[in-house]
Amino acid sequence: MSTPLAPVTLPADQARTRLQELTVIDVRTPGEYASGHLPGALNIPLDQIRRALPEIRHAADRGDVLVVCASGARSENACKLLVEQGIPTATLAGGTSGWAAAGYDLEQPAACDTRAGWSMERQVRFTAGAQVLVGIGLGLLVHPAFLILSAGVAGGLVFSALTDTCGIAALIGKLPHNRPRTADLDATLTALRSR
Repeated sequence: MSTPLAPVTLPADQARTRLQELTVIDVRTPGEYASGHLPGALNIPLDQIRRALPEIRHAADRGDVLVVCASGARSENACKLLVEQGIPTATLAGGTSGWAAAGYDLEQPAACDTRAGWSMERQVRFTAGAQVLVGIGLGLLVHPAFLILSAGVAGGLVFSALTDTCGIAALIGKLPHNRPRTADLDATLTALRSR
């Protein structure tokens, strides 16, 4: 895990045995993080990684850094960015979903500390499905040209799968309930500096 040439993928069982010595960074949205995260993980959303580079570099100088997300795609992107900056990191194979599927516990804040949130993947499915239904409904009830909306969403989903990117997720991630509060990120960066 210490070579900066390429991101490394760490299986859940290996990550679990080394958890106490790893600095774990969860790059999901605050809502996703609150729904369950690896024990001791710090939340630095993917769109805030560049802001946290000095602290992550400092943590990597003291030990290994493990980057996690829901399935491994966002954490892989974060690891690539960090490796390009000369910061050796690893990503968790299968993300927090793989961790939970292996039977390992996830931490959750007390119910009074946060409201339940949907995962980004669930928000994307809901948004895409709603857009398709609206397009079909308008196409049947108003004018057939509205069916183009449903076709556009279908094309976007195919493009998303082929490029492993998601425009809908990028837009949804900017909504207030998915954005980190500055004070929370500042507290996370302070905690990262003290590790």
